[in-house]
Amino acid sequence: MRVTLFGTRGSVASPGPDTAHYGGNTSTVEVRESDGTVLVLDAGTGIRRLGAQVGPDTRRVDILLTHLHMDHIQGLGFFGPLYNPAIEVNIWGPASSTLSLATRLSRYLSPPLFPVHLRDLPRVNCYHVPRPAFDIGPFRIHSGLVCHPGPTVGYRIETANGTAAYLPDHEPALGLRDGRWLDEEWTSGYDLAEGADLLIHDAQYTDEEYERCVGWGHSSYRHAFEFAAKVVARELVPFHHDPSHDDHTLGRLLEDTTRQFRPRCKVTAGKEGAVFEIGR
Repeated sequence: MRVTLFGTRGSVASPGPDTAHYGGNTSTVEVRESDGTVLVLDAGTGIRRLGAQVGPDTRRVDILLTHLHMDHIQGLGFFGPLYNPAIEVNIWGPASSTLSLATRLSRYLSPPLFPVHLRDLPRVNCYHVPRPAFDIGPFRIHSGLVCHPGPTVGYRIETANGTAAYLPDHEPALGLRDGRWLDEEWTSGYDLAEGADLLIHDAQYTDEEYERCVGWGHSSYRHAFEFAAKVVARELVPFHHDPSHDDHTLGRLLEDTTRQFRPRCKVTAGKEGAVFEIGR
């Protein structure tokens, strides 16, 4: 399983010289297997460049949306394979209590917000998550609701050789008492991330920022590290960087938190272009 980061930013794209190292595109991750099966995790602004790299022999792409906040779907209409009738595009994501996924996406993919209607795209199918585990090629996909405003899911992707967990918008520390974590069954996202070889996880805030943003659905760097330790992940990738955090700030956050926390797992900076090989 090869995992490639195409967008690592949260809330809003923030391109510029001060964010060039970690990247300014919003959440998009490619997961690819050796047989050519392609998963796309979220459709932030990074999906445009990902779509341009989909090979001519590809006949199916599956997009797994965690939720429908704008930073996670803003690039969807610019994903080239949507317009190629030779490629089947399956979009998986949460419905609301009253609207289907297709209806929710149509609010964006229609005028005046976008010139093309979702219904006019040639080979697009929409499916709801969370649902019982399902298979896409060699991938076994688990989905589950996580702690973030609005219907939001996280994903666990398994193959015979390894596991990746993707929780880009997640506040597992909500409800902590005196800094003590809740039991496993009460910790949001635990079952999705337990024992993962690669954990891509929300790390939007500093400790000081988090104190002002409790309940907003995001994690501090420290909470991401503590969550990774609780689920015994092998490698943590801090993700969904705050748009106001420039490269210097992100480098300092990673260095300071690593020094203070001394994590047992490997920690790798979440930056555009990073590639992770699982099971090889």
